[in-house]
Amino acid sequence: MSCTGCSTATGGKPNGCNSNGGCSSGGCNRMNAHDWLRNLPIADMESACKVIEVSFSQGTRKDFYRNTTLQQFEKGDLVAVEGVSGFDVGEISLTGEIVRLQLKKRGTKEDNPEMRKILRRATERDIEQLKINKAREPEAVIRSRAIARQLKLDMKISQVEMQADGRKATFFYIADGRVDFRELIKVYASEFKVKVEMRQIGARQEAGKVGGIGSCGRELCCSTWLTDFKSVNTAAARYQNLSINQVKLSGQCGRLKCCLNYELDTYLDALQHFPDNCDILQVAKGNAFLIKKDIFKNLMWYTLPDSNKQYPLTIERVRKIKSLNQQNIRPDELEPVELASKNKETEPEFVELVGQISLRTLERSDRKKQQQKKRGPGQQGQGQGQGQRQGQGQNQGQGQSQRQGQQPQNKQQGQRPQQRPQGNQPKQQGGSQPQRRPDQRPTIQKGIAKKPDDGKTEGS
Repeated sequence: MSCTGCSTATGGKPNGCNSNGGCSSGGCNRMNAHDWLRNLPIADMESACKVIEVSFSQGTRKDFYRNTTLQQFEKGDLVAVEGVSGFDVGEISLTGEIVRLQLKKRGTKEDNPEMRKILRRATERDIEQLKINKAREPEAVIRSRAIARQLKLDMKISQVEMQADGRKATFFYIADGRVDFRELIKVYASEFKVKVEMRQIGARQEAGKVGGIGSCGRELCCSTWLTDFKSVNTAAARYQNLSINQVKLSGQCGRLKCCLNYELDTYLDALQHFPDNCDILQVAKGNAFLIKKDIFKNLMWYTLPDSNKQYPLTIERVRKIKSLNQQNIRPDELEPVELASKNKETEPEFVELVGQISLRTLERSDRKKQQQKKRGPGQQGQGQGQGQRQGQGQNQGQGQSQRQGQQPQNKQQGQRPQQRPQGNQPKQQGGSQPQRRPDQRPTIQKGIAKKPDDGKTEGS
């Protein structure tokens, strides 16, 4: 994983880091340790630490080397170091006083005479040779697995690491037991033309070399910061009241997750306050069996044989029942604790802090604006005229009622009034209104007739 601020520039170095070699997320180089003594001033250069930590293959392997040169190296620099009958190229991960703390953690002495030395700063030729030999690793893994299968060896080749000069290759393998690979080394040496070193690792170390994302959504602990692997068993899950489910409790390596040990000490300290030998309590209804212990609420859950219901008991109640059982007395009931039911969260009502605010006036104005936009520019004048007529007094209300009585019976609601007949058109006989039969009732149209465009009321 890499960060966005660590994008490579034209020079081939990351821009996001001042040392041009690593980033804070640890994606550029695995198993990074934060140098919190970096800005500490050095009082005496002679007493300064001369040992430098160098990482290989993006942090999957680290080692300490003595700096016998007069050059000052910084984190992220590529250096050539002593190798097996040759040299190797690695990246500096730590310098200064923080290296002494790492030496103490690893149990290595600073004045160890067997410690190898740094030869020089890596040149362009060294880097090109490193890239050529690193490109051989994927093919070497496939070929080495095929050879081990032909020899019928119960082992799995996990990774092959080539030295920078191509004179040595380290084969990391996984096996349940001991493997006789004397014949295998001869075949590898003749096949790859290198000096062969076999190194056995476990499933957890393999997961750390491969890397990945855990069920928690973060990078695997074994590939980022975890160096020593402690044994994990199912007792750690039982102490934490976790269900024994191998699918959920297993990591990508197929073993139990290392994080089961992180909070185990806290649970063990909390369980010291609970009474011992209280797995079975004797009551009048029968024997109550312990199901689980809740260290957060200090409760112990029991079940009775006549039902599947679980009864929570306090620590004091359990101790009292246990003391009564020792006196051959069986209490009538367990007297469980009544747990408060979780009420549903209700949304808080709106409270006006400024005062009583009415939004109806704003809603009306918004409605009017929306209606005017739907009508279009040609009908905005009619809408404004109607709004003015609605705001006038009683006289206009009476005029509207008169217009309703004089509205033609055959006129439909929402239509404009009919045009007056022209001179060349014949008039209707018997008046302007049409003739109707005596048994036919007149139709009454409800509503208010729209005002003509000339602004005059009809029938005036």
